[in-house]
Amino acid sequence: MSELKRLFASLAQKNRKALMPFVTAGDPNIASTAAVIRAAHQAGADLCEVGVPYSDPIADGPVIQASYQRALEAGFRLQGVFDLGRDLSADAAMMPRVTMVSYSIIYRMGMAKYVERAKQAGYCGAIVPDLLVEEAAPLSQVCRDAEFDLIQLITPTTTRDRQRRIADLTTGFLYYVSVTGITGERTVLPTNLVDNVSWLREQTDLPVCIGFGISGPETAAQLAPVADGLIVGSAIVRRIADATRSAQQAGQDPTPAAAKIVGEFCRELRQAIDEATVHAAT
Repeated sequence: MSELKRLFASLAQKNRKALMPFVTAGDPNIASTAAVIRAAHQAGADLCEVGVPYSDPIADGPVIQASYQRALEAGFRLQGVFDLGRDLSADAAMMPRVTMVSYSIIYRMGMAKYVERAKQAGYCGAIVPDLLVEEAAPLSQVCRDAEFDLIQLITPTTTRDRQRRIADLTTGFLYYVSVTGITGERTVLPTNLVDNVSWLREQTDLPVCIGFGISGPETAAQLAPVADGLIVGSAIVRRIADATRSAQQAGQDPTPAAAKIVGEFCRELRQAIDEATVHAAT
């Protein structure tokens, strides 16, 4: 059984919805990224999505695009993601981590080699946003053989037949994109979102996690009853950028400030998700 399958089975037994923060590896540096992930874990996060900076981001809005650019300009290299994973793995109780990575990076390294190196670094899966379902079978098989989860995206415009095909080639969980367009914080989510996710959950045994557009505790609470997990990206990356900027202007190390603000935000999200989940069950 994969690490993600064990995680979601445990969460389901507790009627707990997964809180999954997204952070960009190397923004502002790898040490800060590690500290932020540890703070999120201590604040109640269950699973972390680690973005691998890429010069041509896919579906990422301006906040995450800017974080990728900052990391690359600061000298980020792919090895940094593996170093980060090994650092976090020193804590046996650390929450599971998956990478958000372009298929071009995996393909260039070699599918089996990427999966092997990621596993050795402590990652248990990969979200590959630019992998078409028509081309996903080879990587899906490599991942299944290695018990390394391949997580794929479904969008509001994905046809229902195609959603089923994507689910067949996915393990770990399905990443449901809540809105059309790019990542970013929203205060209003589509009116048909709940119906679409409810339909998808009837088609598969995989957990369905919702990402894109979750701006804070209010939107998280809206979606918690229908989802198995919630992915929060731009709102966290923006807080890291703001804390980093303020610390650097004061001539201070940005790591403590970034970790503190993300920890506080994740506590707020955790409380809102748990309260909404309990309310829906009563």
